[in-house]
Amino acid sequence: MSPDDPPGLDLDRLRALLDREHPGLVQGPLTGRLIEGGRSNLTYTVSDGTDRWVVRRPPLGHVLATAHDMKREHRVISALHPTDVPVPRPVLLCEDEEVLGAPFYVMEFVEGTPYRTADQLAPLGEQRTRQAVLSLVDTLVDLHAVDPEAVGLGDFGRPEGFLDRQLRRWGKQLDASRNRELAGIDELHAALGRQLPTSPAPTVIHGDYRLDNVLIGTDDRIRAILDWEMSTLGDPLTDLGLLVMYSMPLEMPDSPVSTTAEAPGHPDPAELIERYAARSGRDVSAVSWYTAFAWFKLAVILEGIHYRYTLGQTVGRGFDRIGDLVPVFIEHGLTTLQEG
Repeated sequence: MSPDDPPGLDLDRLRALLDREHPGLVQGPLTGRLIEGGRSNLTYTVSDGTDRWVVRRPPLGHVLATAHDMKREHRVISALHPTDVPVPRPVLLCEDEEVLGAPFYVMEFVEGTPYRTADQLAPLGEQRTRQAVLSLVDTLVDLHAVDPEAVGLGDFGRPEGFLDRQLRRWGKQLDASRNRELAGIDELHAALGRQLPTSPAPTVIHGDYRLDNVLIGTDDRIRAILDWEMSTLGDPLTDLGLLVMYSMPLEMPDSPVSTTAEAPGHPDPAELIERYAARSGRDVSAVSWYTAFAWFKLAVILEGIHYRYTLGQTVGRGFDRIGDLVPVFIEHGLTTLQEG
């Protein structure tokens, strides 16, 4: 492995594999760099000076827990690529850990911008910001319109009892990182359990659908949906609830968790819900539950980060302030559920 190779990426071995599997694809020596910003799996861009590709692999030192993600991610984008859902073209999946030390896959590089904050969106102006966010809703409708059986994803998850399992799973996650009193979180969890809605027909769901997990082109349309590690078959309204949650202002300056809601021109949640309902034909009358569940789930995730930070097990920009956000998310969840 060359000292110029990014950690976890042996460019010579990758080149040898690509030459064997796709002769003539790579035209020159490969260079690579790690793309910052991913929460778990590692993402690299690789270039031969003419073309570019993206490599995804599990984090260093945590292969066993996340090795399965690579096969799932590659499977879902391979299944969706022929459909109307914009995903990068898959190039190959490698489960041989001798190559990079972990399973990985390669896909095409897609030009586009992931907008993570309202400040990044602001230079687009009101009209273009509005178009980009509405495009996010339309693309979600396209994803949820895919027939899982028709694209070979009929066994991609266990949709029966999906919401109940999700609620129990995140409750267990909360219990695993409890080291302080959190007013209202048990009340929110219990209320969500009491008001569990009846799910519509299952679809392929993304699991983390928001503006900074898609690439927006210069035409303000979505060029690719990224980060499929949480995808499964389940209740499509969980994707909508998360999207709505990320479209609500946090009203916390300099928050370490950003939403794009405060960008000028950003459609309000009611318009996003109405557009999804009109285009999908789904009953969205229980959307408040799904949005409250999104607030709860994010509160648990943030509390987990806060817990590991207090133990000295994780570091990151803004992690010292993550703990202050958790009560805000709990309050939003309780308010959303009561107003629903």
